[in-house]
Amino acid sequence: MDSPIKYAKSGDVHLAYRVFGDGPRDLVLVPGTLSHVEHFWARPSNEYLLKRLSTFARVIVFDKRGQGLSDRVAEFTLEERVGDVRAVMDAAGSSRATIYGWSEGGAMCLMFAATYPERTSALVLYGTFASFKDEPLSWTRGQVDEVLRQWEEHWGEGVLLRGNAPSMLNDKAAIEWMSRMERESSSPGAVLTLMRANYDLDVRHVLASIHAPTLILHRVGDALIPVAAGRYLAEHIPGAKYAEIPGTDHTVLDNATQDVIADEIEEFITGTRHHPEPDRVLATVMFTDIVRSTERAAEMGDQRWHELLQSYYDVMRKELTTFRGHEVNTAGDGLLATFDGPARAIRCACSARAKLRDLGLQVRTGLHTGECELIGDDVGGIAVHIGARVATAADPDDVLVSSTVKDLVAGSGIRFADRGLHTLKGVPGEWHLYGVQ
Repeated sequence: MDSPIKYAKSGDVHLAYRVFGDGPRDLVLVPGTLSHVEHFWARPSNEYLLKRLSTFARVIVFDKRGQGLSDRVAEFTLEERVGDVRAVMDAAGSSRATIYGWSEGGAMCLMFAATYPERTSALVLYGTFASFKDEPLSWTRGQVDEVLRQWEEHWGEGVLLRGNAPSMLNDKAAIEWMSRMERESSSPGAVLTLMRANYDLDVRHVLASIHAPTLILHRVGDALIPVAAGRYLAEHIPGAKYAEIPGTDHTVLDNATQDVIADEIEEFITGTRHHPEPDRVLATVMFTDIVRSTERAAEMGDQRWHELLQSYYDVMRKELTTFRGHEVNTAGDGLLATFDGPARAIRCACSARAKLRDLGLQVRTGLHTGECELIGDDVGGIAVHIGARVATAADPDDVLVSSTVKDLVAGSGIRFADRGLHTLKGVPGEWHLYGVQ
């Protein structure tokens, strides 16, 4: 998803923007609180959304004034921000487009659709609202001030994750990404100015003036912007289509939800849904999990166990970097990674096992090589299931591999012990497994 960064000019302000794809219709994306046309779209789930949308549209993304790579201005009005959308469209050669905005960007989209109906072919809103201080949100000034006090004190540390994606609070990678996005998007003072201005905005009076086809999407359990805000918009915009999405996080950080959003937008704009065929690649999958993790956690207590678990993941991630492995996901005390070579995967597993012994930990590790489906930043397919079952069959401190892996590393000098034939739950046939010596 390579695209040069360009600049549009709105008055005296320079706005950074990029264009992805060359589809038959234009789609302008208006971001929420955080915006950076380079780093924001480098996150796998956001890049995945771009790939989905660009299969049926030419997608235009930009940084709002005061944010990201656009000019950092101290103050601005909603009218100026609406004019910025038009300026970006003009610079990108777009005479008419679907406007898709989320969260804080919703007010801009609503005003743009009402002010420039001739430039708006459709309107899509996700997780947004018409007013902070009036129904259905009814946030008090005191509530907002307390939130902003926390933001100011911890800006650049991933503070937005607490309200925007509480399910990711223990995800180190998500915290690091959010921390960087906060620093790259805005300064503490600028974001406070923006949110205080947003508190006084009320665009409820323009809803009846929106006549473009409109799609409202909202997560049913949104912990930050309650679903009532999305329902209010759908009830007051003439002819709006409304769809609720499962989940509780306000910010979308997963491919599955981006898929749902892309499906809804594609069907709304084109009348059909198209699920892209997943890419397939030969890869070695590695599953690891800690032996007696439940008992150890109960013995140590939550804080000490959490610290030990973090040390475990630190070791695993350093080894993955050394041996060119790719972390796919974690769950509890388990880790799934992929490698483009089975010998490196074995050496990574053995090296990690030795270092984890120094922490007093034993792990089970299972490896299998086969064709995997690449689904965004996730992997799937029967090869993944086989790898998981091989790990389940492993003994403590064991690196257990399928016969496929053993055959592929012939001549590498790696020695194996025959562990016999095994029946792997849910996998047809019997499988010959080997332990790495």
